[in-house]
Amino acid sequence: MSFVFTPPPAVSLLVRGQDDRFPVHRVYCVGRNYAEHAIEMGHDPDKEPPFFFQKNPDNLVVPELNFPYPPKSNDVHHEIEMVVALHKGGSDIPVAEAMDCVYGYAVSLDMTRRDLQGEMKKLGRPWEIGKAFEKSAPCGEIVPARDIGHPESGAIWLKVNGEIRQEGDLNQMIWKVPEMISYLSGLFELAPGDIIMSGTPAGVGPVQRGDVLHGHIDGIGELVVNVI
Repeated sequence: MSFVFTPPPAVSLLVRGQDDRFPVHRVYCVGRNYAEHAIEMGHDPDKEPPFFFQKNPDNLVVPELNFPYPPKSNDVHHEIEMVVALHKGGSDIPVAEAMDCVYGYAVSLDMTRRDLQGEMKKLGRPWEIGKAFEKSAPCGEIVPARDIGHPESGAIWLKVNGEIRQEGDLNQMIWKVPEMISYLSGLFELAPGDIIMSGTPAGVGPVQRGDVLHGHIDGIGELVVNVI
């Protein structure tokens, strides 16, 4: 097969303890999946079903790369999240079978041009310009579930320049991992290589050039990103 121009290389993530990398198919993000974050964003967490938006696979950057402050924004926010990486997919996956799809987990950041996202919300338009910009999803190495199991609780936090900004626990997620996989598979046909960014705890806030972001999830790992 030939192409009219050279296609870009496949997007992939590091896997802890392996030379083989995890190829990424799609990136799904769960919105407002921690109650206190939903409240701080002005929403009632008891009234909403889960909802999803997408980033592009090439928005992912590995942790040794920096996060360049994006153009057209003066209010870029950090959101620490647990990534769920799938090695199986399907449609209408029952909750009881959903965890069979999970390959592993990672620490990630959903960087957000909050001012542009806010403008789109007011106009009732999609969020892509606020969420799916270049290098907007720094992501650590994937830790296989066979090595750590399936974390249902544990601290998740983010420090900015050594000071805690976000702090929560995985058990505070409104929609748990098997529920979000099952629900999402009713909307899309999930596939090996899909990843799900599972939502962020309260405390999101702005970053500036020169900031050092240090994220942590118990049992999964660390992520350090420099804002340039």
